Amino acid sequence: MNRGFWTILALATSTWVSAQSGITPEVLQSLQGSYSATPAEKALRNAISNGGIQSIALNQENTQAKDTHFEVEVKNTGISNQQSSGRCWLFTGTNVLRNKAMKKLGINDFFFSQVYLFFYDQLEKSNLFLQGIIDTRKQDWDDQMVRWLFQNPLSDGGTYAGVADLVNKYGLVPQDVMAETYNSNKTTEIDSHLKRKLREFGVQLREESQSGKSEKELTSMKVEQLKTIYHMLVLAYGQPPLSFTWAPKKDGKTLHEPKEYTPLEFYKEVCGSEEDLYGDYVMLMNDPSRPYNQVYEIDYDRHLYDGHNWLYVNLDLQDLKPLAIASLKDSCQMYFSCDVGKCLNRETGWLDLKNYDYESLLGTTFGMTKSQRILSFDSGSSHAMTLMAVDLDKEGNPTKWKVENSWGAASGASGYMIMTDEWFNEYMFRVVINRKYCSSQVTDLLKKKPIKLPAWDPMFAEER
Repeated sequence: MNRGFWTILALATSTWVSAQSGITPEVLQSLQGSYSATPAEKALRNAISNGGIQSIALNQENTQAKDTHFEVEVKNTGISNQQSSGRCWLFTGTNVLRNKAMKKLGINDFFFSQVYLFFYDQLEKSNLFLQGIIDTRKQDWDDQMVRWLFQNPLSDGGTYAGVADLVNKYGLVPQDVMAETYNSNKTTEIDSHLKRKLREFGVQLREESQSGKSEKELTSMKVEQLKTIYHMLVLAYGQPPLSFTWAPKKDGKTLHEPKEYTPLEFYKEVCGSEEDLYGDYVMLMNDPSRPYNQVYEIDYDRHLYDGHNWLYVNLDLQDLKPLAIASLKDSCQMYFSCDVGKCLNRETGWLDLKNYDYESLLGTTFGMTKSQRILSFDSGSSHAMTLMAVDLDKEGNPTKWKVENSWGAASGASGYMIMTDEWFNEYMFRVVINRKYCSSQVTDLLKKKPIKLPAWDPMFAEER
């Protein structure tokens, strides 16, 4: 048989397969017949075509006044605002530390400088990317790790592990020592230029490696590249202070003579050096798509090349909640993250599964479990906030939770959000707790060798 016969046969087979798997005229006719244009359907179509689905789906049966009282609450003052940036992880981490600092300083109006730590975060992540390119220089371009690095050279998102590593290495400064800039509040533009430059540097490193340059020569080249990144960061965010003079104020009055600090000295004095921000804290996860009572580590999911990978214990909610409650009862706030966009009423700040009735509006049901939503990329941790309160029933079970957000005081419930316990079950993912509140079950689990997951695992996008 000649080649033409096989070509005709292949085309005929392809056409037959397409006819079987595509939308045929018969299938389309069946679909068209499934829609019934009743007056009620026409009214729905007009409403949805001319307005936002969320506003139309607002459940009027759930708009009554809410109970905002909390039996267990860690009080604080002031609401921060990350504005148009993905730095929720950094604001949340420093807000937890801010609460401790205000108690120690005896003041009620104080913020750490987020842009100070963010400067070093971006510098460290740039080094992490470039060193990753050097480490993978012998791998092909289509190697999954190489592709992941070039797809993710830099981000303004992050996790608690990044906060811990950055503070331990670079310390902290007050907000009035290094103030926010236009670009720190709106990171998208400068971020695009930094990523473009890093990719260019990454290509150069790979090409120089292929031309025979040694690892030592590539490392020297990387340092020169980082000088360009440092310069760009200074232009966008300002230059971080190496030392500064500062004194706390209360009601406009300076409490004592100003003192000179380095950022590390300041951190140790106002937050106390008795705690290890990484070693003394445990990240707990509720991910039902993976086995509980296991320790996991995310490869390359860190902010510093010499920092810590993201490590967490996966727990059932019935084991996780008592630990969070114990922390709050001891007046200890927590780093907390969730899928904040689900069922959020932005005007009231309430996160409630009953806020919106999409099912009645759209004539269907949404029945995936939390595990199924994770596996199908429908849900995952997207935003970090500070867990600060819980309300309990007579049996000691939680009924609702409260978090301090970083979207400004005009957002939600005067800068806070309140979530029902039912919402917490479905869309809460991570909480960071001091080891002293952990059960022996958790501390014993931490002795196990963690299961390492790849950097591109779908569940572990950075919080923004």
